[in-house]
Amino acid sequence: MPNIPFQTIDWNNIEKVINPGLTGNSFWQTRQFAGLRLRLVEYTAGYFADHWCQKGHIVYCLKGAFESELENGEIFTLTEGMSYVVSNDLSSHRSISKEGCVLLIIDGDFLKSSE
Repeated sequence: MPNIPFQTIDWNNIEKVINPGLTGNSFWQTRQFAGLRLRLVEYTAGYFADHWCQKGHIVYCLKGAFESELENGEIFTLTEGMSYVVSNDLSSHRSISKEGCVLLIIDGDFLKSSE
């Protein structure tokens, strides 16, 4: 992964892209670097993801709460100040947010599984 020089990110100036769920919407603001993606993601109230995700993430809940449901039926509730971490291809997960939330999501090549 190439070095990233010091820089600030003003999320107020980054376009919000809508990504509809089965219900509700998510809004992504994304900064892409070589091998690294940073996203500020907002789930509206009633959001239910439209797919099972296998990608690795570091997810930090900045505001509100959401559930991360694993395909095996386990459900983890994350509230403000909580995180989860998973490498690529180690779980099928999807997000659900009853009241809405704001997340910082980091993913990239460093989360590739070693399997």
